[in-house]
This record gives sequence, C-alpha cells and structure tokens, in this order.
Amino acid sequence: MGAYVLRRVLASLMTLIALSIVTYIIIDLPPGDYVTTYVSELRHRGDQNIDQTTIDALRERYGFDEPIFIRYGKWILNLLHGDLGRSFLYNQPVTELIGERVLLTILVSGVTLLVSWGIAFPIGIYSALRPYSIGDYIFTFIGFIGLAVPGFLLTLIVMYIAFHYFGITIGGLFSPEYINAPWSVGRALDLLQNIGIPVFILGLGGSAELIRVLRANLLDELHKPYVVTARAKGLHEAGMILRHPLCVALNPFLSTAGWILPELVSGSVIVASILGLPLIGPLLLQALRSQDMYLAGALILLLGMLTIIGTFLSDLLLAWVDPRVRI
Repeated sequence: MGAYVLRRVLASLMTLIALSIVTYIIIDLPPGDYVTTYVSELRHRGDQNIDQTTIDALRERYGFDEPIFIRYGKWILNLLHGDLGRSFLYNQPVTELIGERVLLTILVSGVTLLVSWGIAFPIGIYSALRPYSIGDYIFTFIGFIGLAVPGFLLTLIVMYIAFHYFGITIGGLFSPEYINAPWSVGRALDLLQNIGIPVFILGLGGSAELIRVLRANLLDELHKPYVVTARAKGLHEAGMILRHPLCVALNPFLSTAGWILPELVSGSVIVASILGLPLIGPLLLQALRSQDMYLAGALILLLGMLTIIGTFLSDLLLAWVDPRVRI
C-alpha cells in the first residue's frame, strides 16, 4: 500500500507541473492580452487619447513585453513563495481576491457532494435490489428529470416559485447585513440558513447520475454466478450483498469522486451567477473574458489541484475497497 501511495503522489506532482504549463500557454494563446482588452474597453467608452506610447508603457508595466517562458518562470517562482500575482482587472492581489471565495466554494461543493452521495447511495441500492418495482420506476423518473433539466433552468424555476408563492427572494449565501461582515457565529448560522437552495440545485443532477451508476453496477453484480452460488449455500442475504457485490459495485461509484468536486465548481458558473453566489466560478469567467492571466491561471490551477487531490483520495478509497487496484 505504501508503494502505491508513493506512486500516486509522484504522478500527482508531475500532473500538477504539466497542468501549470498547459494552463499558462492556453491563457496566452488568444490574440492580444489584458492590455489589448483594457484599451479596447477604454476606446469603446469614448476615450480616444490612448496612443501607442501609452500602450507600450502599459505592456512594459504588466510584463507583457517579455517572452512567454520568462513570464511563466517568474509566475512559478512566485507561486512557490505563495505569491499568486496581482489581478489586472481588480487591481488587487489574487490571494486576497480569491481567499474567502475559495473557502465558500469548497464548502458549498463539499456539502453538495456529501448530500449527493447520501441521497444516491441508499436509492441506488434500493433500485438494484428491487428492480422494476414501483419505487424503482419512481426513482428512475426523478433521476431522468434531474439529468435532463439544466441547472440554470432549475434555478429560475425555484426562484420563481419562491417569489411568486412565498414572497421571498433567493440569492446569495448571506443576508444583506452579513455580506461584508467579519466571520462570527451569527454569520456562520446565516450561511447555514442560505446554503440549502444552492446545494439542492447543484446536487440534483449529480445525485441522479450517481443513482444510475450504482444501480446499473450493483444490478449487474447481483446476477453473476458467485452471487447465485452464495445464495445457494444459504449465506445471509444482507451480509453477502454488503460484503461482496456491493464492494465491487462501489468501484465506479468511488472513482467518480475525483472529478465530481471540480465538476461542481466549473458546472456551477451559471447557477452561481444567477443566484449571486460569491464562488470562484463567476470570478474565473470574468477573468477569462478580460484575459486577466494571473487571476485566471491561479483559479484554473486551483481547479486542477482539486481534481488531482480528489482523484488521489478516490484512488486510495478504491485501493482500500478493492485490493486488486494496488497491484
């Protein structure tokens, strides 16, 4: 097990290095840079007094006059010292800009993941043990709705129902008096009161997908010869299912943990924008639109780290459940 963990750690580090290179190159690929976008916006607003000398001075100020490999090297060296750079768009250090957003994003995504698993696990097992029953058909129908309805449409429906029938406005993770307030017990309790709707909207599609995966795999395992033999020998049904077919059926269920967390982050951009959630998704979208490369690069690298860490943890869980993976 120790050798397996060491191999996974080394592979994760190499993946992270490759991700940083690809991220920086992709952000730099589009024509122009932040200065080009900034000058275009100024001219669109009617400011025509920007000459080429000013543009060159701006490019030198922001370091865009240097080759890409030099800029990448400086970025990596600063990253190793905990400096993520300075956002061109917001004129703030990236660390200060994304600090609370990262914590809130991880919290919302983590709670959504736990809720999705908590819903999908018992329903998936029930549907596999009672295939084609009334309950299975009901859960299958609900699951298809969860897969088919886009998150932004579900968000609009929930907002309409809440406002039209209950007279309440849904939006944000905090009440107005706690938006810019320092952390306190009251602010934490207010967050818990407002986190339910976003978690429900973001977790519905993920729960439906996990239910289908677990049901299909467990149903397939229950019809294999070793299960038939175990039943013929008179083994206890519940113990036999938990010990053998369920453990095997959990393999794809656990392997999805690596990409569900970053998928929740990247897939919640539109939902977070509609609800006004202070998460990193809308911030990343704005950074990419304005070619704010240090902010966008830091956020993409963060999503990559979440993917790598999630995949690493899911691989460890998979190796613990199924010893064949360690070979």
